[in-house]
Amino acid sequence: MRKVQTIMIQSRILTPICGLVLTATLALAQAPAAAPMASFGVSAPDWFNDRVGESMAYAQAASHYGQMAAQYAQAAGQYGKLGPTLNDVYYENGQRLLDGRHWDQALEAFSTVTPHGGSRADGALYWKAYTLNKLGRRDEEDLKLMAINGLMQSDSERAIPLFENMLKGAQSPKMKERALFVLAESSVPKAQQLLEQVARGGGNPDLQVKAITYVGVARRKQGAGNGQLLSEIYASTNDANVKRAILSAYMANRDTEHLLQVAKTEKTPEFRLDAIRFVGSSGGGDALVPIYASDQDRQVKQTIVETLFAHGNAKALVDLARSEKDPEMKKTIVRFLSTMKGKEATDYLMEILK
Repeated sequence: MRKVQTIMIQSRILTPICGLVLTATLALAQAPAAAPMASFGVSAPDWFNDRVGESMAYAQAASHYGQMAAQYAQAAGQYGKLGPTLNDVYYENGQRLLDGRHWDQALEAFSTVTPHGGSRADGALYWKAYTLNKLGRRDEEDLKLMAINGLMQSDSERAIPLFENMLKGAQSPKMKERALFVLAESSVPKAQQLLEQVARGGGNPDLQVKAITYVGVARRKQGAGNGQLLSEIYASTNDANVKRAILSAYMANRDTEHLLQVAKTEKTPEFRLDAIRFVGSSGGGDALVPIYASDQDRQVKQTIVETLFAHGNAKALVDLARSEKDPEMKKTIVRFLSTMKGKEATDYLMEILK
């Protein structure tokens, strides 16, 4: 297969060049001879001289491109030597994928190595077999999860301890995430308690972030509030990923109360600005006006203005513009208002012009 690819590449490179060389050679051969005419003391017409000039140019081009053809042929010949290098790349990538437990991608990488032979072939065959074995175990995990899920529907008292052992055991991260999803879908109080336990940090950090996301979804489906639980977790953690997950859950639930609390009290600028933006996305833009009035941080003010503009809240922007004492900030607000359509924005612009 690689020899065929090499021949195809050589053909694609050399064919147009050889065509040009042939064209130039024919042109030179067909060119009229100027010397015999000159020997009779006859001046060649312009068209004749042009033809001779073109033929000479083609001849020079033929020589130049002939050299290029030889160089490209040499380069194309080297293509077939790249096989082992590519095998090394695929093999090492497969090793990294194994470390990350990405069995499907690892199998694909090792399968790419083995057909080409080389020094990596035997190792690739071994790891391919190892990966297939892991994929078989994953199928076993899927069967176990299906069985526990069915048990949850019929006998939750027996299922909950199994889920708890699964979350604390050596199962794959994907298996644990799917177990959390099953718990989130259940309305059984003990299932919700186990989910809350993981969300509070009773597991690895990645699993905690996933549990927080599921808590938000589960409570929203059940019509129950989760703001207090998430607020307690937010106050007790310094993990940036956990805080982001909680802010996203607040926004998904349109929990402007707790978002405003973060916007007012958070010390880290990144999370404070995110909370401000999420307040606007949750439909609580008017509540940002008092924060704007009391805060002296220019970045906070700018973010509030941009958020109100993004959500078309011209009324709130007009209120800010009327009370703003800083000329530069007022210009920024008016610039946004000048691009908005609506009675509030138009009336305020007319007010400025009076």
